[in-house]
Amino acid sequence: MEQHVKALAILNIVLGSLGLLLALVILVFFSGVAGLVLHDGDSDADVAVPILGFVGGVGALLVAALSAPSLIAGIGLLQFRPWAQPVTIAVSILNLIHIPFGTAVGIYGLWVLFQDETKALMKAKNTTGQVVAG
Repeated sequence: MEQHVKALAILNIVLGSLGLLLALVILVFFSGVAGLVLHDGDSDADVAVPILGFVGGVGALLVAALSAPSLIAGIGLLQFRPWAQPVTIAVSILNLIHIPFGTAVGIYGLWVLFQDETKALMKAKNTTGQVVAG
């Protein structure tokens, strides 16, 4: 079961990282569009540029806020931290709405984290600092 926990941790790290990368792309895209509108010389540019900046900023912030917990949960789970299991369960539930990859990772995460072996593994790691074989 330890391999499943590690695989789940890596999947969460990858999904969280891709989400943060997407947030950066959104921010750069909207900034570029705002720059193009500004240099176009249109009289409405003074109104459009702040709106584009706001939409891009809010969009990037929203995507980053939804992606960061997945990254944090994956790192914590990889290190068998005591808080990682409930955080990863919450992240897995939220991932269910991200069709198709998030749904697959969410289902896999819930399956892994609700196994009795996983609970025993996390408890053993949290009390001894060592992962028991098995």
